[in-house]
Amino acid sequence: MVRKLYNWVLSWSDSKWGWLALFFMALFEASWFPLPPDILLIALCIGATKKSFRFAAICLLGSVLGAALAYAIGNLAWVTASGEPTAFAQFFYDHIFSQATFNNVSKIYQEWDFVAVFTAGFSPLPFKIFTIAGGMCEINFPMFILASFVARGMRFFLIAWLIWKYGAPIKKFIDKYLNLLATLLAVILIGITVLLFAIMGNEEPENTTEEPIVTAQQDIQSGTTPLQDNNVVEFKSVATPISPCEDTL
Repeated sequence: MVRKLYNWVLSWSDSKWGWLALFFMALFEASWFPLPPDILLIALCIGATKKSFRFAAICLLGSVLGAALAYAIGNLAWVTASGEPTAFAQFFYDHIFSQATFNNVSKIYQEWDFVAVFTAGFSPLPFKIFTIAGGMCEINFPMFILASFVARGMRFFLIAWLIWKYGAPIKKFIDKYLNLLATLLAVILIGITVLLFAIMGNEEPENTTEEPIVTAQQDIQSGTTPLQDNNVVEFKSVATPISPCEDTL
C-alpha cells in the first residue's frame, strides 16, 4: 500500500499541476499525510532544475500553513471539556500514532518547545506529531511558526540547492544521506542549545556588599554617636517594662 501511495505521489511530477500537488502534499503532511513532501519535491526539481527554488518555496509555504492547521487541530479539536480525547483524536491514536508517543512528545514541549519544533521540522522525525502537540500544549504560536519556517525552509531549500547545483546525479546522495545529515545537524544544534542553557544556569549571581548595621547600643559601647559615624544606623525599639512603683500619667 505504501509503495502504491509512493508511486501515486511521483506520478504528479509529470503533470502540469505538479506544483499544486506539492503544495497540498506539504500542507497535509504536517498534520496527517504519511509520506514526506521531499519525494515529490525531488522529482519536480530534477524535472525542471531551474525551478528548484520555486518548488522549494511552494513546499515551504504549504508546510508552514499545514503546521498552523495542525496547531489549530491540537488546540481546538483534541481534548473535550472533561479532558478526554475527542473522537477525532482517538482516530489519530488508532491509525496514525499511539497515545503513548503523543504523551511523550507533549512532555518534551514543557522545556524544549522551540528546539523540539525545529528538530522535527528539519530531521526525519514525524513532523505531524510535534505540530499537533504544539497546539495541544499551547506553546507560543509566533515562536512555533518561526521554528517551523526556519526548519522546513532549511530542509527544502537544501534539497533544491543540491539539485540545482549538481543535477539529477545528486538524487542518489539525497536519498541515502540527507536524513542522516539532517539528523546530525539537529543533534549538533540541540547540543549547542543544551550547552548554552547549562552555562547560563551555572552563572553565579553578582556579589552584593551589605553595609554594616550599627545599632545604637553598639554606638554607646564604642563611644560614638550616630552623627559621628557614617554607617547605616538601625534603631531598635525595645519595650521597657514599667515598674509598678513608678507614677503614671
